[in-house]
Amino acid sequence: MMNVSDVLRADRIALDLNSDTKEGALEELTELLYNSGALTDKDAFLKDVLSRESISTTGIGNGIAIPHGKSANVLETTAAIGRCDKPIEWESLDDKPVNFIVLLAVNENDRTGVHVKLLSQMARKLASEETCKRLVDAKSAEEITAIFSE
Repeated sequence: MMNVSDVLRADRIALDLNSDTKEGALEELTELLYNSGALTDKDAFLKDVLSRESISTTGIGNGIAIPHGKSANVLETTAAIGRCDKPIEWESLDDKPVNFIVLLAVNENDRTGVHVKLLSQMARKLASEETCKRLVDAKSAEEITAIFSE
């Protein structure tokens, strides 16, 4: 059974996203995934993520979004995490902007439902306001991975 901590890597975490739009933030996180060797085609993956975004909101509240893309362009199921100083407008369950984004990248051939399990684990972890605050206040990528590993 794969856990959230199994798919997190420090080189896929950015605590200083520059974007002030949802699309820009997703581009930055896609770039992280691509540069770390998780994707074969960043533009095609981003298109898959944006397509999924158009179906229903991935903003879960408390300033957090968990966008995800299932794509043939993903080499390994993984995640990229980004935090922005300035909140970004996002369709969220609580109608509030987002400043912490967990982008799940799922290999299209993953028929085991790993991504559903990861989404569920992620949502449970992020349901805690205390955990959300700790993630937003984290000073390093290592601190973020430690919080998700608890």
